[in-house]
Amino acid sequence: MQSSDSKNKLSDSRRDFLKKSSVMTAIALTPSIAVKAAENQADEHFAELFEKIPLNLTVNNKVYKTSIEPRVTLLDFLREELHLTGTKKGCDHGQCGACTVHIDGIRVNSCLSLAVMNEGKKITTIEGLAKGEELHPMQKAFIKHDGFQCGYCTPGQIMSAVACIREGHANSREEIIEYMSGNICRCGAYPNIVDAIVEVKKEGAQI
Repeated sequence: MQSSDSKNKLSDSRRDFLKKSSVMTAIALTPSIAVKAAENQADEHFAELFEKIPLNLTVNNKVYKTSIEPRVTLLDFLREELHLTGTKKGCDHGQCGACTVHIDGIRVNSCLSLAVMNEGKKITTIEGLAKGEELHPMQKAFIKHDGFQCGYCTPGQIMSAVACIREGHANSREEIIEYMSGNICRCGAYPNIVDAIVEVKKEGAQI
C-alpha cells in the first residue's frame, strides 16, 4: 500500500509531465505565420549587415567621407577601398601584428576593428609615416640594421616600433622585446628589429 508521500510524488510527476506535454504541443502547433515572421525578422537583421552607412574619418591626414557596410574591418577598408596596401593581412585574427596601424596615436590591429567603429578618428598607416620622399627615422633604422628579410611583417613592425617608443616602453632591450611581442617575424629578424628601435630611442628623434 502506497504512503501519502508516494502518492503526492506521483501526482506531482503527472502534473509536470502534463505541463511539458502542453508546452511541446503548443510549439508544434505554432502557426506558420509566426514562424515566417521570425524568419523575416532574422532576414532583416542579416540584410542590415550589407546596408551601407556613412563613414567619416581621417587617414594619413586626408579626410574621407564615404559609406561602407558595417561588417567591413578597418583592414579591408584600408586595403580594398583606399588601396593603402602597405598594411598587410596576415593571420586576420589579431595574432601576428602585420596589420598594425595607429588610431588616434594608439597602435591597433586593424583586422580586429570594424571601419565604422572609427567614425571621426585619425588613422595613420605605414604610408603616412614618411614626409614625402623623406623616410621616417624608424624606417631608416630598419634599413640600416637589416630589420627585415621577406618584408611582409615590416609595416606592422615599424608601426609598433614607433608606438613602442611613444608609449615609453623602449627603455631597455628586454622591455622592447616584451612590448614588441605582439608582432611576429617568421624570418626571425628580431635582434635587428630591436637594434633599430634602440638606435631611434637613443638618438631621440622626433617620431
